[in-house]
Amino acid sequence: MVEGEPVKAHFTLSERRGHPVVLAFYPADNSPGCTAQLCSYQDEMDAFKDLGADIWGISRQHTGSHEKFFRTKRLGFPLLADEKGDVVTAYGLGLLGLGVRRSIFIIDAEGRIAWKRIALVGVTFQSADTLKRELQKL
Repeated sequence: MVEGEPVKAHFTLSERRGHPVVLAFYPADNSPGCTAQLCSYQDEMDAFKDLGADIWGISRQHTGSHEKFFRTKRLGFPLLADEKGDVVTAYGLGLLGLGVRRSIFIIDAEGRIAWKRIALVGVTFQSADTLKRELQKL
């Protein structure tokens, strides 16, 4: 990914083996809670990089919505479009087939789920500090 430029590509966890990946499932581009969440992660990108971790945002919006959000907020990590909900379903995070529950999964370097938090409802999200502490344990 070129810094500041969106990349249209398929992302797979198997390609990132050897590095932890933070999967940040979020309900909607440009919503107040999601904007606060993803921008807080952006503010800590250097710390995540120092820990060798990638961050991927995932929601059900289409790539056009993600691209606009990415550019507007100047995000430095990919936003993955799960328009059909396949990934959301695989992780058990769907909401009435239309949305996604705000959730975080940390995938370790071997590709296993090392830590997760799945929200019931609301805009509360896991802080960058919490994620960094969990990544340091790996």
